[in-house]
Amino acid sequence: MLSHLPKTWLALTIGNSRLHWGLFNQQTIIQTWDTNYLTESEIRSLAENKTLEQILFHPPIPPLFIASVIPQQTELWRNYPKVNFITLEQIPLNNLYPTLGIDRALALLGAGETWGFPILVIDGGTALTFTGADNNRNLIGGAILPGLGLQLATLTQKTGQLPKVELSQQLPQRYAQNTTEAIQSGIIYTLLAGIKDFIAAWWQDFPESKIVITGGDRNVLFTYLTVQCGGIAAGIIVEQNLILWGIEKTINVET
Repeated sequence: MLSHLPKTWLALTIGNSRLHWGLFNQQTIIQTWDTNYLTESEIRSLAENKTLEQILFHPPIPPLFIASVIPQQTELWRNYPKVNFITLEQIPLNNLYPTLGIDRALALLGAGETWGFPILVIDGGTALTFTGADNNRNLIGGAILPGLGLQLATLTQKTGQLPKVELSQQLPQRYAQNTTEAIQSGIIYTLLAGIKDFIAAWWQDFPESKIVITGGDRNVLFTYLTVQCGGIAAGIIVEQNLILWGIEKTINVET
């Protein structure tokens, strides 16, 4: 890590499906954006300010802090100038187990540092995850299941006649009268039931805890919860940049 927090620096989360970027001025997020994965040659061009992104990469190239859940993608960034890789051991939380996804740990840290501990984070990404910590910053644990998009895609890929179904932006009716809406109903209502059960169990153990939802499906999940159970939704915070905040907090501790 660096001996001090630089004025301008970049955070990069290498997720299961995309790259998530954050441009910081010390502890403040200036801009965020997402891109597809980059090839080795594209990364080399980026380092040399030869792409359209050069507007954001004013010379000298700012330090880059990476948190990755995709080892193959991680390797492509090894030769990038001023690159720093965040590891699980650097994250200032207790009781982290070795195979915990660094994205989950960073999101938990970002949420806890912002809204206080205890905290529960629901990440609606490629996988839907629940991750919680107690008042003393100890990881309580969590759960992982396929996210909305993955469940929809799996039905299409693993069956002979079920159609490809897009994610509904509005809560569908429960008892559908066609196959497409039946798939939407089955996946969405079952998933919502699981989310509500986890939230109820968490609030039973930590009644004063905040709950934060993040990830690519955060808004649509929150919409579903608001329509079906507004009381629960009223106690949930929606925030897309938890992992980036977690990177900033980790760097701040390190420096």
